[in-house]
Parts: sequence; structure tokens; C-alpha cells
Amino acid sequence: MSELFGTLSDGTEVHRWTLERAGTRVRVLSYGGIVQSAEVPDRDGRTVDVVLGFAGLDGYLENPGPYFGALVGRYANRIAHARFPLDGVTYALEPNNAPNSLHGGARGFDKRVWEATAVEHGVRLTRVSPHGEEGFPGQLAVAVTYTLDESGALHISYEAVTDAPTVVNLTNHSYFNLAGSGHAGGHELRIAASRYTPVDGDLIPTGDPADVSGTRFDFRAARKVGSGYDHNLVLDKGVTETPVEIAELYDPASGRTLTVATTEPGIQLYTAEHLTGPFAPGDGVALETQHFPDSPNRPDFPSTRLDPGRTYRSATVYGFGVRD
Repeated sequence: MSELFGTLSDGTEVHRWTLERAGTRVRVLSYGGIVQSAEVPDRDGRTVDVVLGFAGLDGYLENPGPYFGALVGRYANRIAHARFPLDGVTYALEPNNAPNSLHGGARGFDKRVWEATAVEHGVRLTRVSPHGEEGFPGQLAVAVTYTLDESGALHISYEAVTDAPTVVNLTNHSYFNLAGSGHAGGHELRIAASRYTPVDGDLIPTGDPADVSGTRFDFRAARKVGSGYDHNLVLDKGVTETPVEIAELYDPASGRTLTVATTEPGIQLYTAEHLTGPFAPGDGVALETQHFPDSPNRPDFPSTRLDPGRTYRSATVYGFGVRD
């Protein structure tokens, strides 16, 4: 089911799609592929929205920096010095996170209006990113499908094809608060990651992945999230063809749980210390499934290259549940 959500200054309409199944209600916008809300019950059956977002379009237009709920691309996370080599050519990108490129540039996929069509239990968003958009080579045709399964879990499936060699790394940037409000640092988190990528002051990887043992990056056993994270954890499973469960977030007060399954090799844990406006620092936890930051400049990292004749595929499942 879709409805008009708002209109941009150029007259472009933005629509909202409501997905509802098995006690879960998720709303998705055609602007930025944004997950506006995800309403799920607690252990006592009380339903609240567990995704940070805004009631109207203006909230997203006036607060673009945190990427609330957005579909991020062409390249999620950072590319060092806003450039990368490919087949002997160095491509210059928009240094919107100076001196680096972040989340696809100043006007990435999160700030575009997507074509939306209904699919069974969901919505499919498509757009064509032209060659040179934000500096990236190749015309990239992208399709992202949001569906709810029989358990109420949210499936996000990504596909892309290109007419020239390029790099692709897509994710969703939802902030979760399983209590519905307040600081999320007391949530408990488990992630199946034995390594992480150390970073410099600009959050660019500095070398090989490091062992999490004895560090604050060790979430192999569930513990409180805390604060101060904007880091990529290297998932033990690596790249997989189908989603594998790799994380669980739990709010002891409400009993709500969020499981994360993905095909991706990494997950960016971001505890949102930079939130402003109607939200306070730490009000949400982002669990962004993706390839590693700066992979186009790091041939030792899993490749984000996409060539003509091949299809980029990625899938992530956010499952909602409760504990007694």
C-alpha cells in the first residue's frame, strides 16, 4: 500500500509504502529508499517504532547528515582521499567527508527519488545512476527490494549491473532503538566477528584486520553496547551467497530482539554519538552490513569491483523477536 508522503521543491512527489505482516509494520519511502519506521511488539504485546525517523519529509531534508534509515550508495562508508584507481585510471570523487568520500558523495543514493513498484509482501525500488555521478565510473542500474517474510522479518535485497568497470557497496543506514526512545547504550549486542579494521582519526583503515581479543571490539559474547563506536567488524563467515545470522541486539527492558543476517563480510557498528536535533547522541545503534571501508584502495580486502556482464548481489535480513 502506498500514499503520498510529501513533495520536493522541484515538484517531485515522494511516496510512502507500508509493509505489514506477522505483527510487524515497516514503512519505506521512495526518497532515499528510507526505512521510515519499523513497529514491533515487546514481550507484553506493546508496539513501538524501533527505527529513528521523522513524521514528515522535511525532517529528512533538514537532517541529511545522519542518513536516517537511508539506502546508501554507490559506496557505503569511506573512500580515502576521495579517489581510487581502477584499470590504470584514478577516479576523483566528491570529498564530502573531507578529505574523504563518504556514503557515495554529497548527493548519493540517500538523496535520490527512486521508482517504486509493489511486489508480494513488499516494494521494489529502482534507479539508474549515470556514468560520472559523484565521480563514479559506469552507468549503474540498481534495484533494491524490501519485503516482510512470514515471521515479520525485514529482507533487503540489492542488485546492480554496470556498463563499465566500477565499484559498488550498498547498505541500509537505519538506527535501531529497541526501547523506542532514550539512550540505546544499554542494549546488549553480540556479533560473530573475531577481527576488526583499526582506523586512523578520519576512520580510514590503517592496516590489516586486528584480533578483537582483549579489546572493546570483542562482541563475540553478548554485552552492553556502550558508546564510542564507528568501526567495521570483520565477520567470521566472510562473503556468503545467502544471508547468515551474525548479530543480535537485545533490549532487556522491553524484551525486544533484533537479529541480523547478511551475505556481506563486514558490519559497521555505529553508536551515533553525532546525532543532533530531535535525537540525542547515542539514541540509536546502526548495524550497517557492507564491505570494508576504503576497499577500492585496498586490494587485500574483499573486492567491491563490478564488471559488465556480472550482477552485484547482496542481502540482509533484520529479524524482530522477543524474549521473556
